Amino acid sequence: MSDRPIPGLPPPRPLPIRERASILFVEKGRLDVLDGAFVLVDEGGIRTHIPVGGLVCLMLEPGTRVSHAAVVLAARAGTLLVWVGEAGVRLYAAGQPGGARADRLLLQARLALEEESRLRVVRKMYALRFGEEAPSRRSIDQLRGIEGVRVREMYRLLAQRHNIRWEGRRYDPQDWSGADLVNRCLSAATAALYGITEAAILAAGYAPAIGFLHTGKPQSFVYDIADIVKFETVVPEAFRVVSAVEHSRPLDGQRVTNPVAAVRHACRDAFRRSNLLSRLIPLVEEVLAAGGLPMPEAPPEAMPVAIANPEGLGDAGHRG
Repeated sequence: MSDRPIPGLPPPRPLPIRERASILFVEKGRLDVLDGAFVLVDEGGIRTHIPVGGLVCLMLEPGTRVSHAAVVLAARAGTLLVWVGEAGVRLYAAGQPGGARADRLLLQARLALEEESRLRVVRKMYALRFGEEAPSRRSIDQLRGIEGVRVREMYRLLAQRHNIRWEGRRYDPQDWSGADLVNRCLSAATAALYGITEAAILAAGYAPAIGFLHTGKPQSFVYDIADIVKFETVVPEAFRVVSAVEHSRPLDGQRVTNPVAAVRHACRDAFRRSNLLSRLIPLVEEVLAAGGLPMPEAPPEAMPVAIANPEGLGDAGHRG
């Protein structure tokens, strides 16, 4: 696949995150670019067209292979490729469509390193998540403990509301089938949320690994942002699906035969109803703005932009 643009056609421009469909899970096939189209080819040679430029991210499950041409086209379109385990319960690697804004990375790093700024960011996340100000004169570790207690109670109340047996959030990423149904569905639901959240963070030019409440993981900041909206989007959908299965009730007029697939579809619909994609990047900006630091300016010795884009392409962090 040539890197040169097709004569007579304008260069491709990434769609902003807010205008895309949220997420697509792919398994047991080869992703490739054939006859100019981004396709999934199954073992029988059947092609399924994937509108890659209109998706936030592709979740690649076991049994998926990806050609170099497919990775190039996904990167140009600003679509995140995420390699995950079965049902998305583990994240192994992610392509990097963003990262074009070093000033944003520097700001995020400064906020995480300065204790007072980091605490202000964590307090803002707490306020956005629970709809009330965080308790005063509490450290980050103390706020983490308070949040953990409240989250466990929220899980318990949801299980009670849906009449589901609940023994806590327990699962082993190494043993997907060993978890009970509700924990498998919760894992699938949160995996979908983490995928589009990471894509939004990268598209905005920030680093998924530099977290504030969560630290030390490749997706620490993803967990920070996703947790703010988790209980208004994907967690209730997971409990709703499990309730339908356990009580032999139809879900949205249909019988549930594959709970994990039903959870994915329900999460996709929840993302659309809540207009989540239009909220994620502004949410990231709002959280970081609470740290109170100005956007860093380029140092005097920095080289100017060699060829400026006449207009912005996609979101702020897209390479263009």
